[in-house]
Amino acid sequence: MLEATTNTWAVVRILNPYVAAVTVSNPLATKAIAQAKLKTDKVDAYVLAQLLRCDFLPTVWEPDEATQEMRRWTSRRASLVADRTTVKNRIHSVLAQRLIVPPDVELFGKVGRVWLEKLELDAEGRWLIDSDRRLLEGIEKEVAALDQLLAEKGYADARVRLLMTLAGVQVTTAQALVAAWGDIDRFRDADHAASYLGLVPCTKQSADHCYHGPITKAGRSQARWLLVQAAQTVRLHPGPLGFFFRRLAKKKNHNVAVVATARKLAVIAWHMLKHNQPYRYAQPKPTEAKLSRLRVKATGELRKTGPKKGAAAGPKLGPGVRSRTVKALAEIYQQEGLPAMPAPAPGECRMVRESGAAAYVACFPSRNACHFGGLME
Repeated sequence: MLEATTNTWAVVRILNPYVAAVTVSNPLATKAIAQAKLKTDKVDAYVLAQLLRCDFLPTVWEPDEATQEMRRWTSRRASLVADRTTVKNRIHSVLAQRLIVPPDVELFGKVGRVWLEKLELDAEGRWLIDSDRRLLEGIEKEVAALDQLLAEKGYADARVRLLMTLAGVQVTTAQALVAAWGDIDRFRDADHAASYLGLVPCTKQSADHCYHGPITKAGRSQARWLLVQAAQTVRLHPGPLGFFFRRLAKKKNHNVAVVATARKLAVIAWHMLKHNQPYRYAQPKPTEAKLSRLRVKATGELRKTGPKKGAAAGPKLGPGVRSRTVKALAEIYQQEGLPAMPAPAPGECRMVRESGAAAYVACFPSRNACHFGGLME
């Protein structure tokens, strides 16, 4: 029996062959130890043993080796991105200390980097800027190399590609969710999966008084943060998720709508993984683009477009007239090796009508005609 810490699972692997079972406790939930006045290793071990004997010890789930590996890789990327942000902020700080306003361009883009290189500074400022530029270059190379590795692992994982069909979810967010949840069957329902990520409000109830406060922020903060970022991009989506965001933003405020949408994304993601179904209301063109980007980055496989060999070319169209047709979502999923979309339940059709997204769904008859034939009635 031991508490969860940085090297917990390495110790568990060493102990497993010699004992019947190893129990890992959650130190944040063990109030008898966390709030104790007398706290020594001997006292803590005695309290843990007593709690385990009485079956009152809050334990943590032991992830399998593949989940632990994915957690290590995603945590590594998050750390590198945080380091990159720190270096960029230091460069901004050096400029601000000298009252230098950067040009109205991306400071760390191609034009901005040239401006930084040619900027006239005092000796100290030039040394600081050049040092951080070298650090930034090294970190960006490491991030690029890690992104390539994660793209290969993500393309090989059907769960990651399935989650990428969800609006606003890129490969990084999908991998963070897979790493955080692990075995999806360990959650009774979607609400428990969202609670595991800390996306549910805390509740304090006594007698007739009940207070719902901010979200608990329990679980892996990286997955929760990435879902919140994904929710930011959903606000303009024409489907049910976008309608949900905009309707809530009118009643509450922007931040409340963002967090609520992040929770809804987690709930939908759990259902998608549980039933092995892609998202039914994704926009075909952006979804095809992000799935193809992952495929090309991971495998280098490019697929030919245009008429097939030997087929007659289409008629020449005038300027400004689009010649490419948008593929149906079901066709995109089939080409990318994703599961087919089954017909939705009647309750789901009612939800689409009530959300105000019926017109959006009806715009894709090739995708939804057999599913939502009476949607507009």
